[in-house]
Amino acid sequence: MKNAVFIYSPEQLNYKFSDSHPFNHKRLTLTMDLLKDIGGLSADDIVPARMATDEEIALAHDSQYIEIVKRAERGELTVQQGEPYGIGTEDTPMFDRMHQASALLVGGTLQAVDYVMEGKAQHALNLGGGLHHGFRGRASGFCIYNDSSVAIRYIQEKYGARVLYVDTDAHHGDGVQWAFYDDPTVCTLSIHETGRYLFPGTGNITERGNGEGYGTSFNFPIDAFTEDESFLEIYEASMREVFEFFKPDVVITQNGADAHYFDPLTHLYGTMKIYREIPKLAHKLAHEYCGGRWIAIGGGGYDIWRVVPRAWSHLWLELTDQPIPTGPLPQTWLDKWQPESPVRLISTWEDPDPLYAPIPRKTEICEKNMQMLNRALHMIRNEKQR
Repeated sequence: MKNAVFIYSPEQLNYKFSDSHPFNHKRLTLTMDLLKDIGGLSADDIVPARMATDEEIALAHDSQYIEIVKRAERGELTVQQGEPYGIGTEDTPMFDRMHQASALLVGGTLQAVDYVMEGKAQHALNLGGGLHHGFRGRASGFCIYNDSSVAIRYIQEKYGARVLYVDTDAHHGDGVQWAFYDDPTVCTLSIHETGRYLFPGTGNITERGNGEGYGTSFNFPIDAFTEDESFLEIYEASMREVFEFFKPDVVITQNGADAHYFDPLTHLYGTMKIYREIPKLAHKLAHEYCGGRWIAIGGGGYDIWRVVPRAWSHLWLELTDQPIPTGPLPQTWLDKWQPESPVRLISTWEDPDPLYAPIPRKTEICEKNMQMLNRALHMIRNEKQR
């Protein structure tokens, strides 16, 4: 059995709305180049993504919606026709081969699932996935098909396993949460910036599930300007509590890299420290509770030059038990990409210290986050006693 596989096909880069759109999968190329330059990724690690079938996509999406996406791909859909389906909007514009590109991202995650669930690898990574805002019949927030929702249904039907889905993207994992809101065999955990200021505006701690699924949805909304220490305190406490409560057979982690200070779409003040620590605990708990079965996927991350390649490199290196690098980035990588980057690249694995001026509200933010955490954990502990 391989320790981990890296799911990737160059065609995943075809998921591209426009040159100016913030969702840019060039970050896959930048990350892979960085890993190759440090000797952390080889051709033997890479498994090609496959195309998800319409039947597989329909595990989490309406057939009518899939046909709408195909019509958009062929140029047969007007903006007015696509708008009720979230297609052709400013967030999710139409583009050439959009169904094929989207189906390949879904298929990449299904490929990761099969490698882990069939015992070919303990862990698998599909950085092209993590499109957590897609709904059953509607695109949303840059996400056409929701690969996580499809993958969880696929795991249920093919392997009959209990799934814990963990989402540390700065945006609430709404599409996945609502897809399994009534399902007691799927647990969702999302740590995200409060929806008070940020899309999609959901993810309150009172969103707990419905019917038989009540008590299997967990949200930890953190305040704008939250820094590393408070973020990681919430992450560690919530992860340990939820793993112990739910005892999953397999864990899927969505690894958006947009909680960083540099990210242009969010208001959190994370540094590279959180992206070193997030995969460490996920890895440890996957072995403690799931026999090591860990499927990791990508997600948000809109500073594709200074943040995402370093953050996602840490994820792969943790998956494969490789040493975490420190100090300067490879000069070959910096020389290759600096001419193309619109910003000055960070030249070290660590962020500059200090990265930003001190926050005057730090104590207040930490206190508010701790109050939220205590309320959320109280709910979990009450569930244990039911």
